[in-house]
Amino acid sequence: MMLKGHAGQRGFTLIELLIVVVVVGILAAIAMPAFQNYVRESRRAEAQATLLDIQQRQERWRVNNPTYGTLAAIGGTASSTYYTFTVSGNTATAYTITATATGAQTGDTGCTSMTLNQDGARSPLACWKS
Repeated sequence: MMLKGHAGQRGFTLIELLIVVVVVGILAAIAMPAFQNYVRESRRAEAQATLLDIQQRQERWRVNNPTYGTLAAIGGTASSTYYTFTVSGNTATAYTITATATGAQTGDTGCTSMTLNQDGARSPLACWKS
């Protein structure tokens, strides 16, 4: 004999829903750090492209001038959403371009400051992918 109201019930029990929530939570906990790392690396690559652009501007400037130029003189980008750029030590034979992380990008451990000089020397090397 079947009790009235129990026959043919469909749906999920509370336990089944809780298991699904726990599984989704575990997957999110694993995926989120990897995603954040990927975003940091893509922002870092954008900063490196800007450093290389400033380097090209420096070389074009030096062809017509006795010294390497300031960032303002060469028309370089002073900042982006996640980095600020500076040129220092610009002389007739040398310069150093620095990208310094700002905002959310400061969590990019070990790569908050990247440099590039007139010889193409990059620092820190671990932050520059070939």
